[in-house]
Amino acid sequence: MMIAEPLRTRLVHVAALAVPIALSGLLVSFRSSLSDSNEALILVVAVVAVASSGLRSAAVVAAFSAAASFDFFLTRPYYSFRITSHADFVTELLLLVVGLVVGELAARGRRHRIAGAESRDELMRLHKVAELVAGGEEPEFVAMTVAAQIRELLSLRDCRFIRDQPDMPKVTIEPDGTVMVGPLSWSAHTLGLPTRQVYLAVRGAGRQLGAFILTPTPGKAIGPDRLLVAIAMADQLGAAMATPHPHSASA
Repeated sequence: MMIAEPLRTRLVHVAALAVPIALSGLLVSFRSSLSDSNEALILVVAVVAVASSGLRSAAVVAAFSAAASFDFFLTRPYYSFRITSHADFVTELLLLVVGLVVGELAARGRRHRIAGAESRDELMRLHKVAELVAGGEEPEFVAMTVAAQIRELLSLRDCRFIRDQPDMPKVTIEPDGTVMVGPLSWSAHTLGLPTRQVYLAVRGAGRQLGAFILTPTPGKAIGPDRLLVAIAMADQLGAAMATPHPHSASA
């Protein structure tokens, strides 16, 4: 069973705080046989394990927890946050720095993985629509498919296609991906799509053949790449509508 993202985030942060403390407590029994550097390396492994979650904030918590636990449990005077040895101070400082660097690298890696997965998803959506158009599917069915794909892609409440050209729509998505509110551009990648209706034109053979009416989810940020994919799918529909359909020609 998959864990919901908010719950997963909380569990990772709890682990980030608790694991270094628990591990340091276990290392107390080996203080006489392990050097300070070896103990610090073991704690670094715990920080790396937490950082592998890809949550920068959790990695930061783990780094500070590991440094504080190392100071409290494993440096003289024990069970105190005082540091009397310069070497122990340097070791603790390096432990903290390494933990913070690892956390940043893990967070960047997670962002790259998410971006890669999103790019593959966008490509598959576009490919699905292109396959329908290339296969000569009825424009009505292509329109329904594109509407469903755009609704999921942009996290919309609703998306529907109309053949009529709307009279002076207030909010539009331009061919270059710019969201326009009248004469002003709108930052959809930070603010999400505005108002209750956003129009995305469907063009083919050099003219407008209809439009998608988008009902946004308020405050849901939309990246520029996703807007461009939505435009490309609308253009695929326009190409299908502008091309004589085989069934219509035979009739």
